[in-house]
Amino acid sequence: MTTMNVNDITKHADVIASDGQKVGTVDHLQGTDQIKLTRNEEGSHHLIPLSWVSEIKENQVMLNVDAEEVKSHWITA
Repeated sequence: MTTMNVNDITKHADVIASDGQKVGTVDHLQGTDQIKLTRNEEGSHHLIPLSWVSEIKENQVMLNVDAEEVKSHWITA
């Protein structure tokens, strides 16, 4: 088990839900507790809480919630 360091979250890293689906790409960290995703096809940014992050590896941010839960609970910015 690796220790999670939010500074390891890099711009343009893929954000992968617990079911293996890519749900977005990191734009930047927003404040101290959220990740802002790059614009999606509709031109919207979304915010997800850092509490959803289970692991950071190479160029991927792994989440502890599945894609359906991510998309039903993220914040449109």
